Formats: sequence, structure tokens, C-alpha cells
Amino acid sequence: MQSIRMRFTRTELAGAIGDLGTLLPLSVGMIAVNGLDAMGLFVGVGLFYLIAGHYYGTPIAVQPMKTIGAYAVATGATATVVHAAGIWMAILLLLIAWFDGAKRLQRIVPKEVIRGVQVSTGLLLALQGVRFIAGISPLQAKLSEPWLGMGSLAGIPWSLVLGVISLFLLLGLIDSKRFPGALVTIVCGIIFGLIFGEHSISFSPSLPALLPHGLPGLSDFIIALPAMVLPQLPMTIGNAVFANADLANKYYPEGAARNTPRALCTSMGLACLGGALLGGMPMCHGAGGLAAHYRFGARTGASNLMIGGIFLMLPLLAGQGMFDVVRIIPVAVLGTMLLFAGIELCLAMRDMETRGHLFTIFLMVACTLTFNLTVAFLCGILVAWLMERGVISV
Repeated sequence: MQSIRMRFTRTELAGAIGDLGTLLPLSVGMIAVNGLDAMGLFVGVGLFYLIAGHYYGTPIAVQPMKTIGAYAVATGATATVVHAAGIWMAILLLLIAWFDGAKRLQRIVPKEVIRGVQVSTGLLLALQGVRFIAGISPLQAKLSEPWLGMGSLAGIPWSLVLGVISLFLLLGLIDSKRFPGALVTIVCGIIFGLIFGEHSISFSPSLPALLPHGLPGLSDFIIALPAMVLPQLPMTIGNAVFANADLANKYYPEGAARNTPRALCTSMGLACLGGALLGGMPMCHGAGGLAAHYRFGARTGASNLMIGGIFLMLPLLAGQGMFDVVRIIPVAVLGTMLLFAGIELCLAMRDMETRGHLFTIFLMVACTLTFNLTVAFLCGILVAWLMERGVISV
């Protein structure tokens, strides 16, 4: 098996931080609304990045499971319900891996459906990025830069001002190896947050606790299964397993031999279990995150080791103050990175040329925007199956 030699460079570091736009907003929301343990959550993220980077040898994303996270934040679910959802996902993903169910499912998921998942996910990321820049996301209901306590400058939302500046920085330095765009943009955002942010940062070194919220009860598991787990599982299989494995082999054909559906199910299952034990969140390997890492310069597993080391060390040094540490970065800066990552993921469809394939992809996009990615995934499989058998044509 070929492996890609690790390169610890500025470009790799820029790629390493390329997915913060997806990771941080939902993580911070789940800490603030659902009471997840800040230190345990980010220690879990760091460990998952490190272990995944070492095993796969190529860049691979670590993200919150979005359906679970979004539902939890929207409904104010308790931390134990979130942990129950994570344990459910761990059990299901490990069972799929054990019985090699992903390989069987892969036979009925054609490439145009995988591309549809990638384009739909990319569009959702890009739209969320634009909302962050415009200051119109639910997170920014009161202030355009809620983490910094800033509203507007002469009637113009601060997020729009910072977003436009960030866009120019990223566009101007996107291909620079000396001053990588993502790295420069994040550093400038941190400096701005330190100077103008309203919250103080305290460091109290400590270790994460095991099961800080206790074991989930039976009622937690009953609530989590229909509301969070069943909607999340098809999205995870479509996006974090099939779409991710396909994208890894497209980006890193010489080193992605381990990025198999079975391995991805196993690592995500273990991460979900570990996240629950540490008081954190269910985690996955989203294809959008991989596109973000790649777009901003990640080419080897070193990017995972660098971002994993950062996320492991910071919470151990800051303790529960980690919640304030991650809120230094302006939301608009994260929005610009989300926008670029989303567009990069959408471009995965460039190898689709037939009318039928393109019809399936855009039908899935429409279903995603109208309903959700789970419905789109199922509709895409059905339409592709009917087209293959000549029942319908376009």
C-alpha cells in the first residue's frame, strides 16, 4: 500500500485549519445551548484528528454530525440526549462496518448520486457561508458578530465588513505557498478578535472528565433514535462514507487505499462513542470538510496531525476556558472559508456529462433545499435506478 510522505509546511497548516468554518459554529452552539463539555468536546476532536491522520495517511475531516447537532441546538435537547444519539450512531456504524454493510450499500449507490450528495452538501455550506458574511444566520440574530459583541459600523454589519476583507485576502493569497490564504485570514481574524472582542480568556490546565454528564437514561435513547439518529444515518452513509471515500480517491489517488467505506464507518463509530464518553458530540468525516482541507492546501496526513495537536493541547491548557478561546475568531471569517469550501465541493461534479446524470444531481439539489439531504439521497437512488432500467428518461 502506497502512503503519502508527511509534510509539515505552512501550506499544510493552512489546509489543516481550512474546515474551521464548519467545525466551530455548531460546536460552540452545542456547548452553549445543550451544555456539552467544552474541554471534552475539543479533546475528542483533537484525538479524532490525530488518530485519523495517522491511520489514513491523507487529510481527512472531523466534523459534528450536522443533523444531530442542528436538531439539538434548535430544540435545546439535554447533553445526555446528544450523548445517547452518539452512542446510537456508534452502534449502528460499527455494525455496518462489522458486517461490511457499506460495501453492499455501495453497489446500489451510483456515482451520480454520490456527486449529488457532494453538490448538495457544497451548496449548503456555501449558502451558510454567505449567511455568516451577511450577518443573517440564526447565530447572528442579535449581533452580526455575536462572539465579539459587535453589531454594525456606520449602519453596515461588522460581519459584512470583515467578510469582504476576508474574501479579498483569500482570493489574493489562495495559491500562495509563502503566505497561505487560509492561514493569513485566520491569523488576522484572531488578532482582530483579541483586540476588539469583549470576552476575556482564562487558562486553567486540567484533564477532561469521563462521562461528565453521567450515563444517558432510557428516555434519552428513546428520544434520540427517531428525532436525531434515523435522519442522520442516511446522510452519514451518503456524505461521510460514500462521497468522502470517492473524494479522497479523487484528491489523493496515490495514498487513499485505506479510505474505504468500511474503515470510515469504523473510525466514525469509535469517534461517536469516544465523544459521548468525554461529554462531547457525535463526529463524522464529512466530504465538505475534506474539500475544505484540500482547497486550502492540505495534501498529506500532516495537516491532521497539526490541527489535531492544536485541538488537543488548547483545551488541556485552557480547561473550560476553551469555550472562550474558540470564540475569538469572527463568524464572518469562518463564513468566507465555508463559502470557498462549499464551492470546491460542488466542483466535484465536473466529471458528470450525460443529461441523465446531471438531471439526478440537480434533482437532489432541489430536494435538499426543499426538504433535507436524507430525502435527496433516497430520491437520487430511486431516480438513478429507474433510469438505469429504462423506466424513465430525460
